[in-house]
Amino acid sequence: MALVNASLAPAAAHLTQLADFDQNKVTPGLIGFVVFAAIGTAVWLLMKSMNKQFQKIDFEEAPSSKQQD
Repeated sequence: MALVNASLAPAAAHLTQLADFDQNKVTPGLIGFVVFAAIGTAVWLLMKSMNKQFQKIDFEEAPSSKQQD
């Protein structure tokens, strides 16, 4: 794995020079927003499903076998 990383490092450095990045201006963009929105939607749906499952539970505590004096 180290051999692969060592051979890709110069290529990546060359590509970043060609792209002329400004590290202070890089933003997540549309892809970042879509991923964030998808995660938020998934969490909302999971919470909705969890609430529905919790409402189905009819839990009655069994009386204790020990008699209290």
